[in-house]
Amino acid sequence: MNASKKVAFYTLGCKLNFSETSTIARSFESEGFERVDFSENADIYVINTCSVTENADKRFKDIVKQAQKANPYAFVAAVGCYAQLKPNELADVDGVDLVLGATEKFKLTAYINDLLSRPERSRGVGEVHSCEIEEADFYVGSYSIGDRTRAFLKVQDGCDYKCTYCTIPLARGISRSDTLENVLKNAFEISQQGIKEIVLTGVNIGDYGKGEFGNKKHEHTFLELVKALDEVEGIERLRISSIEPNLLKNETIEFVSKSRTFVPHFHIPLQSGSNAILKLMRRRYMSELYAERVAKIREVMPHACIGVDVIVGFPGETDERFLETYHFLNELDISYLHVFTYSERDNTPAAAMEGVVPKKVRSKRSKMLRGLSAKKRRAFYES
Repeated sequence: MNASKKVAFYTLGCKLNFSETSTIARSFESEGFERVDFSENADIYVINTCSVTENADKRFKDIVKQAQKANPYAFVAAVGCYAQLKPNELADVDGVDLVLGATEKFKLTAYINDLLSRPERSRGVGEVHSCEIEEADFYVGSYSIGDRTRAFLKVQDGCDYKCTYCTIPLARGISRSDTLENVLKNAFEISQQGIKEIVLTGVNIGDYGKGEFGNKKHEHTFLELVKALDEVEGIERLRISSIEPNLLKNETIEFVSKSRTFVPHFHIPLQSGSNAILKLMRRRYMSELYAERVAKIREVMPHACIGVDVIVGFPGETDERFLETYHFLNELDISYLHVFTYSERDNTPAAAMEGVVPKKVRSKRSKMLRGLSAKKRRAFYES
């Protein structure tokens, strides 16, 4: 039925989105669809959206226009985090036929086949199939292959943290994990494809082990996962993606330092070097703990690459508090920064906070930290 149908994908955002796009694409291929590049003429265009990306609405509209330019008669489907948070907003975009929320996106082929089977096609407002985020309490595994020398392996989804600036728990639901057995099976399957490196990904991967349906018990720890993966035959390199500093234990750091496959690379979100701002953000650590984690990595892996996420312009970030962050990062033995300029998100506590930082000041602070990042990166490469 679908042998002559072509499908194309566009992924916005994080490594987790890339792993899920790849899994959704394989489900189309298993039903006879041909996957093509997004710039080519396709019958179906799928956009995996992101709620963290700034100007997400404009970015989405531009991508829809790109699809319509390639084929004005194609079906356009939106899935992912932004589709869960703002489904009706996306459905109102001209050219969008289908919007699927957090749980429905993995049933995309069924929805598309339904659209294709209809005798007449209705244009106008796109169909929305979404859920209350509380219903997103089961786990769907995914991994990317075929499009990179590096594969992204999803091991965990959702988040139980309540950071005041973040919409991810609203878009992805509670923290839940894949079984250890299934992760190892997926890792082995990836290794058989000739892929050299696997990156472990999730929303909050250090929380690995929490089960499905709200079960808070950890069946396995993140350290147990890392140790088990290190023994999988055929994997040349493993890499840990972003991990919270309070969940990055010394035992994990020590194991990576002696590991057969894990590369000495850590990406650890800081968000602010000011303890006052960390409290306003409801982060689960203070800057002192963060410095301890970096020191431990340097103790056992002097040449490790350490990346840092930081947000500038959060409400309440005075000049003094920003300089706390700048000086903290300047003194810290790290390799590079990912700098994010704070932007208000609907339905987050931070959006209603006092002490709003003017956008020009946010931009200036971002520029300062990007300059610091360039200096840190040069020093790392020259070391």
